[in-house]
Amino acid sequence: MFSTAITRVRWRAGGAALALVIGSWTMVQTQQPQSNVDQVRRQRFIRHGSTDDEGPDTAGNRGRVDEAPAAFDSLTNGYSEQGPAFESLNEGNVVKLRSFNDNRFVFEEVEGMADGLGPTYNAQSCRECHQNIVTGGASQVTEHRTGHVLNGEFFESPGGSLIQSRSTYPEMAERVLDQDDIRTFRISTNTLGAGYIEAISNSTLLGIRDRQPESMRGTALLVSVFEAESLSRVGRFGWKSQHASLQSFAADAYLNEMGVTSPLLPAENTSSGRDVSGYDPVADPEDDGDDVMAFANFMRSTKAPPRGPITPDVRSGETAFTKAGCAVCHVASITTAAQGTLINGGTLVVPKALASKAIHPYSDFLLHDIGTGDGIPVLPTAEHASTATQIRTAPLWGLRTRNRLMHDGLSFTKAEAIRRHGGQASGSKQLFDGLPDAQKTALMAFLDSL
Repeated sequence: MFSTAITRVRWRAGGAALALVIGSWTMVQTQQPQSNVDQVRRQRFIRHGSTDDEGPDTAGNRGRVDEAPAAFDSLTNGYSEQGPAFESLNEGNVVKLRSFNDNRFVFEEVEGMADGLGPTYNAQSCRECHQNIVTGGASQVTEHRTGHVLNGEFFESPGGSLIQSRSTYPEMAERVLDQDDIRTFRISTNTLGAGYIEAISNSTLLGIRDRQPESMRGTALLVSVFEAESLSRVGRFGWKSQHASLQSFAADAYLNEMGVTSPLLPAENTSSGRDVSGYDPVADPEDDGDDVMAFANFMRSTKAPPRGPITPDVRSGETAFTKAGCAVCHVASITTAAQGTLINGGTLVVPKALASKAIHPYSDFLLHDIGTGDGIPVLPTAEHASTATQIRTAPLWGLRTRNRLMHDGLSFTKAEAIRRHGGQASGSKQLFDGLPDAQKTALMAFLDSL
């Protein structure tokens, strides 16, 4: 165990008001009263208990390590069996949790009001936001978050910082308040290879952090694992590393992106703080948990994004990338935990398909301040105020398939994205600027291979 302090947090991923103290509860000042519905839902985000190390730091692993399979081929990595031909599946014969193809079908399935869609939502299926080059990849789709600062304290919009852009009833549409002048987009993230990320031990991520120079050291955020009664784990999913398990991540997305409740998050969101019970005809929880688990198992079964051709220029460019200090945060190689390791608060055993695998995400999955923070903290408390300026290191695998870069998708070329780096990345940007033109060209070729 590496953490003995008990920190309790009330939070929902959409970002409602919360309370945080050590050992007892207190309410954070809010400008508007929070509904009972919001308070009940927020209980799932209470983080408590110590955090398991989940095995040794794998940086010096001298045992057998295999390369994780990588391909854009919609084939399983072995976590789940492939199953019936995907083209043969339909709503009448699909069997949730049976196979990779069954779970992919559920991941792609379009939700309707009869399934619990809405009343506020952003998308009708997981695939809508995660499909490039194949189902599970990143996309150009963004979500909208807002809030404001008063007397130096951040306040979220009523009902949370996440503003759902669609609704099933016109009167339920969420609007941005004039006072909420902190406004940002967050682009959809890649979920291919996510099972390997989930299988990285806490100690490995903390080891990466501890080996970083102090001026570039990342923040390892401890977050709750819903399925483990909110035991804490090092976060790694989402632009604020706000989730540590794929089951929690999937339940959060089902509620906040599609408006579908599940046993892990059984209470509906409000619409800008307004009760939605009169506009929600399906009893909660709307999913019995099988959809959430199907989403999680699909992501666990995906292969990592593959590399493009590796030429001499690409190899030279990676040397320049490392020389400029970019690899301090964009970590090239990480090894997952050993087979049989208990992760996610003891609720998941790392299987052979995900164990002792070398992956190349080019990320440390930690939070950093590189001058591009969106102004919205992970939690609206004094303790987490610094995270308003921090963003998770963007994994660069699959970079060559994307033309909207950085957390907000508002950088359109690699050069533009590099120019935005500041803060903890200022030294690396200066080193990049000082590289000879030939090395800069090679570095760009390296990025084009990812």
